Amino acid sequence: MRIKSVYQLLHKAYGTQQWWPADSRFEIMVGAVLTQNTAWRNVELSITNLKQASALSAGAILDSSHEQLAEWIKPSGYFNIKAKRLRNFCQWYAEQGGYEALKRLKTDALRQRLLTVNGVGPETADDIILYAFSRKVFVIDAYTKRIFSRLGISDVDIGYESLRKVFEKALSKESVKLFNEYHALIVMHGKDVCRVKPRCDECCLAKSCKRTGLD
Repeated sequence: MRIKSVYQLLHKAYGTQQWWPADSRFEIMVGAVLTQNTAWRNVELSITNLKQASALSAGAILDSSHEQLAEWIKPSGYFNIKAKRLRNFCQWYAEQGGYEALKRLKTDALRQRLLTVNGVGPETADDIILYAFSRKVFVIDAYTKRIFSRLGISDVDIGYESLRKVFEKALSKESVKLFNEYHALIVMHGKDVCRVKPRCDECCLAKSCKRTGLD
């Protein structure tokens, strides 16, 4: 099965997802930092707290105390660590000149700069680049590795960068909108169907999956 064919089957099964749910590009960036190791519903609670405190901006976050910021984002879990990471990101973001300055960078340069921020790894950086800057990078997560190794398209132990390049090569002629939708569909399928213990009888990819029928 080809990578594009998987997209078509997932889209037929789940429809358009219209990610990333946010009111601003900066909110997307904050969400990308906070969603590490937690469910999205917990991130939404944290962002609601920041909005209610009029603190959803780099300046407001930097002006807050560590204790106050940690309290606002507490629903996201690991709140002391994430408060430090979010502050690190906001400090970097302000020093870089904010969105207007960063959007002028080429994608590779933007990615390299994001990866210098303490607490921003490849997945978080690519979330930000894809959803906040609308660039064609493919976000690789645990769901992607699980689904595509079971389909036999990739090895189970393939590295992040190697799998990212596989997707970007296969989808090089596609739009950023498809990159956006594809990642969202993978998350939907991995969360609800292709779990650690998969629900193969509910799977729209089952006919092509090497995992189907195995214990």
